[in-house]
Amino acid sequence: MISDIIREAETKMANAIEYAKEEFAAIRTGRAHPAMFARLTADYYGAQTPIQQLATFQVPEARMVIISPFDKSAMAGIERSIRDSDLGVNPTNDGAVIRVTMPQLTEERRREYIKLAKTKAEDARISVRAARRTAKEALDKMVKDKEVGEDEAARAEKQLDAATKKHVDAIDDVLKHKEAELLEV
Repeated sequence: MISDIIREAETKMANAIEYAKEEFAAIRTGRAHPAMFARLTADYYGAQTPIQQLATFQVPEARMVIISPFDKSAMAGIERSIRDSDLGVNPTNDGAVIRVTMPQLTEERRREYIKLAKTKAEDARISVRAARRTAKEALDKMVKDKEVGEDEAARAEKQLDAATKKHVDAIDDVLKHKEAELLEV
């Protein structure tokens, strides 16, 4: 029973780390990569559809992405979605593909992206701590209902604390890597 609570909490904590990694991938760095478009959707026959389901992405050089839509009728929607996004890019359409050239990031923009990354990291840390709190409440309830002893609950709480620290440290490492990537010129 205690092991199930701890396992569930660790799963939620691991999911928080994966969420943080996905969020960091969407933050633009100096290099172009398809993950920057992961959160964007385009209107496709009246439905908001993720762009990654509508096209293929190629990165022929460090600051350029070529987007080839599967259906040419989706091209205008994809182009509009990219233009309206917070990526700060202006796509060009040649009738067959959409080219997105990434401008060089200014120092001010890099600082904004670092601030955004720190916010996303804090959201992930909050999620990890919430998973710990939920598990601790479940353990406290088990002790109150006399399903387990206080010693067992104390050992389980130490395991929870260790798992929480491990996952928060992992989020900090991912953040540190992203900051270094953003500051790289």
